[in-house]
Amino acid sequence: MELVRATEAAAIRAVPFIGRGDKNAADKAAVDAMRKFLGTVDFDGVVVIGEGEKDHAPMLYNGEIVGTGRGPACDIAVDPIDGTSLTAAGRPNALSMLAVADRGSMLDASTVFYMEKIVTGPEGIGVVDLRQSVGENIRALAKAKGKDVGEIRVAVLDRPRHAQLIEEIREAGAGTRLLLDGDVAGGINAARYESRIDMCIGIGGSPEGVATACAIKALGGLIQGRLAPKTAEERERGAAAGLKFDYVYGADELVRSDNTFFVATGVTDGELVEGVRRKGPIIRTESIVLRSHSGTVRRVVADHLAEKWLDEGPALRATL
Repeated sequence: MELVRATEAAAIRAVPFIGRGDKNAADKAAVDAMRKFLGTVDFDGVVVIGEGEKDHAPMLYNGEIVGTGRGPACDIAVDPIDGTSLTAAGRPNALSMLAVADRGSMLDASTVFYMEKIVTGPEGIGVVDLRQSVGENIRALAKAKGKDVGEIRVAVLDRPRHAQLIEEIREAGAGTRLLLDGDVAGGINAARYESRIDMCIGIGGSPEGVATACAIKALGGLIQGRLAPKTAEERERGAAAGLKFDYVYGADELVRSDNTFFVATGVTDGELVEGVRRKGPIIRTESIVLRSHSGTVRRVVADHLAEKWLDEGPALRATL
C-alpha cells in the first residue's frame, strides 16, 4: 500500500494538466509527488530505471536513492507518467507506474534506449519467440489459445518504424490495436487472461521493457526483449556496460528476482485501469498491484478528499 500511495499521488497531481497541452508540466507535477511519497516508504531503494541523469533533475534520475533507508534493499523502476503526451492531449491510457525488485536484480539497460519486445499470456511460453517471424508467432499463439488467426489482436506502438511490422501482422490475418503511447499497459494487457489483446510486439523503450517484466512475472506470461541500438556509438556504450546484442533476453534475465512488485494508477481512462475521477468532494483513483512471489493481482479503488490535493499552490501539502 505504501507503493500505491506513491503512484496515486503522481496520478492525482497530474490531473490539472490533462488536456492542457503541456506534457512537461504534467510530468514535473507527477515526479514531485512520487518523489515525496517514495521518501516515506520503509525501504532502501535505488532508482535503476528512471527518467534521466542526475543533472536533469527534477526527474527521478538513474541512481537516485529513495525511501527511508530502513527495510529491504531494492531496485526501483519509475515512470511518474507513462504517456505524458497522452496526458497533455487528454487521451486514454496514461498511467503512473513503478516496479520494485530485489537489489541488483533489474537489468540496467540505460545505455541503450530501445528494445524490441514481445509479450503474451502463459499460452505463449515455449511457443512464441522473437527469433521467429511475426506471422509464425501469430499462428503458433492462435493454435496454443485455440483461436482462429483472425481472432488474434496484436498491440503495436503506432510509429513509422513499425509500418512493415503492422503490414506483416495484417497479412498474417490478425488484427492490430495501435497504441499512441504507453507500451507498458499494452504489454500487461497482452498477458491478462481477460484482455482482448493477445500479443504486444515492437520496438519501445528498454526501461519500459524491464518494468513490464516485473508485471509479467506476476501474471505468468511471456516476455522477451532484444536490444535495438540506434547508432554504433550507443552499441559500444552498451557493450562496455556488459549488455548483450543480437541476444534475446527472457523474463528471468530482464529481472532476476522472483519477488517483484508492479504498481500502476490510472491518470486517464484505459483498458488496464480507470483514470482519476473527480466526484464532488472526493477524487477517485484506481490502481493495480501485481506481485510475482504470490502470483497475485489486486485492484485498489480509493477515494481522496479533493481539498487536500487540488490546491492552487505548487507544493504538495496532502497526505493520505
